[in-house]
Parts: sequence; C-alpha cells; structure tokens
Amino acid sequence: MSFVNELYQEVILDHNRQPRNYGDLPDATEKAEGYNPLCGDRVTVYIKRDGDVIQDVKFVGAGCAISTASASLMTETLKGKNLAQARVLFEKFRDMVMGNLDMEMDDEDLEKLVVFHRLSDYPVRVKCATLVWHALLSALEKEEKAVSTE
Repeated sequence: MSFVNELYQEVILDHNRQPRNYGDLPDATEKAEGYNPLCGDRVTVYIKRDGDVIQDVKFVGAGCAISTASASLMTETLKGKNLAQARVLFEKFRDMVMGNLDMEMDDEDLEKLVVFHRLSDYPVRVKCATLVWHALLSALEKEEKAVSTE
C-alpha cells in the first residue's frame, strides 16, 4: 500500500474512532434521517442555519467506519458554507466516490474529503459514504421522509 493510501486510511480510521461534531443539535433549523439497509447504517443530520449559511452541523447514528468518517468529515467541511456551496460539495463528493470526477482537475473544494477518492473501487462502500450526504441534501430541501440508499 502506498504512503498516500496509508495516510488516507489513517484519516478515515481517526474520524471513525473520534467522530467530530457527533451529537444532537437542539436548536437545529433542519434535520433528516438516513438508512442504508445493505449494511444497517443509520444517521440523523442536524443543521443550524443563519439565513443561507450553515452555522453548525452535527450528526448522530451508528454505522460502519466509512459511514461514520464520512459524516465526521462532512460536518467539518460544511461549517460556514452557504447552501449553494453545500450542494456543490454534495455533487462533487458523490461524483468523486463514484469515480466520475477528475481528481487532478477538480479536488480543491473537497479539502479533506479526498480521502474517499478510492471508494469507486469498492461500489458497495459508496452507499456507506454517501448516506450522510443524501440525508444532508434531504434536510436542506426540507423533505419529510427518511432517505435510503436503496
């Protein structure tokens, strides 16, 4: 395994063991739930907005290392971003993990999220990584139903 892949694996394991922004957000302006029936991942995403800006974002749930790390890194990345930036990040992240993003041309917005760029080699894991992102989008769109990866 190359040094870069080992580093990416360390970041994912760290965010799984010590997830950032884990917990309820009592004054959330939006929230959404997500479920991955394939592996049992469950997540609730809480967002606190001030106008168009995401002031805070947290999550609770139980899931595999990929799911938890994705949620943790997503919350770190989104704080302070506006809704348009959040939607662009969702699309870029989804495209990246599905192998549809040229990493040499388009990774500057993804910041630490690039640790997931090799997931396209493991299609079953893509759903684990994107579950929290779909829940985020559902919360931003104020949809009432829980999202599912199926």
